[in-house]
Amino acid sequence: MTPEEVAAICQSLDMPKYSAGQIVDWLYKKSILSIDDMTNLAVKYREALKEKYEVGLYPPSKMEESVDGTKKYLYQSGIKKFVETAYIPDGERATLCVSSQVGCKMGCLFCMTGKQGFQGNLTAGEIVNQIHSLPERDKLTSVVYMGMGEPFDNLENVLRSIEILTAEWGYAWSPRRITVSTIGIIPAMKAFLERSQANLAVSLHSPFEEERRMLMPVEQVYPLPEMLKTIRSWDFGRQRRISFEYILFKNLNDTPRHVKEMARLLNGMRCRINLIRFHPIPDTPLEGSDDQAVQDFKDALNRKDILTTVRASRGEDIRAACGLLSTISIAT
Repeated sequence: MTPEEVAAICQSLDMPKYSAGQIVDWLYKKSILSIDDMTNLAVKYREALKEKYEVGLYPPSKMEESVDGTKKYLYQSGIKKFVETAYIPDGERATLCVSSQVGCKMGCLFCMTGKQGFQGNLTAGEIVNQIHSLPERDKLTSVVYMGMGEPFDNLENVLRSIEILTAEWGYAWSPRRITVSTIGIIPAMKAFLERSQANLAVSLHSPFEEERRMLMPVEQVYPLPEMLKTIRSWDFGRQRRISFEYILFKNLNDTPRHVKEMARLLNGMRCRINLIRFHPIPDTPLEGSDDQAVQDFKDALNRKDILTTVRASRGEDIRAACGLLSTISIAT
């Protein structure tokens, strides 16, 4: 809840006006687990709050740890519904990959979450809980909305969670520590750019519309040229980042022809390309490019003056790597 919403609760319970600030401070600045822990509220007010409300925090149900140090946490969201969250330590940096939906309705050919189907949106509280209840919370340097689900298919809850993370009354994070990934839902992307200062990452995966349509059905509704036109029309400033995610598939999108078309499409755009290795999933014809092909593709794009890096694969042995998150077997 926002301070205004908490204030409305306090007013309805005839609590002093300053109580709202105390409650917000307990919720977002301190690690409390229950309303009883709000010790600067009178007992009668705590009891009144408990009749209708709870803090809403809950710990992960399960944790798996990879040989590379990545940890995958399981959180429950309703009856027989779960999401996974990946904690990725890397030297002095630590990134948390959070989920925004239980499953996903977008049906991308390369994604295990998409094969799960869609089972529901997470609330803003459920998104924030993945961060607040993380055992390593104090080590985090960044959060990426790249877990289960399409964030812009759950836009309002995603934006509300970002507000909680970045507001002075909330966690007071810089929005530069937050990146939201999308497959390119244009109306929601526009709203995100207008209402948030967090970074944007867009799944590209091919510069050719026909190939992209085969990989990502969303291309039929929001075609690549229109999406890129929208991005080019936006002033990102010097601090806010725009990046494109590109999974490399053998003999499909890893050729010199693709490099040439990428350079044409992105010419003059201040952006970064993150190349991602494909992690095999069942019932898909796709095969990942080998390490040499990945390196060659990276070098070719950099020679075209397009800043390109290769994202390290982390947590593959516990199925926490990009495209592998799924809770369908747990739910059934």
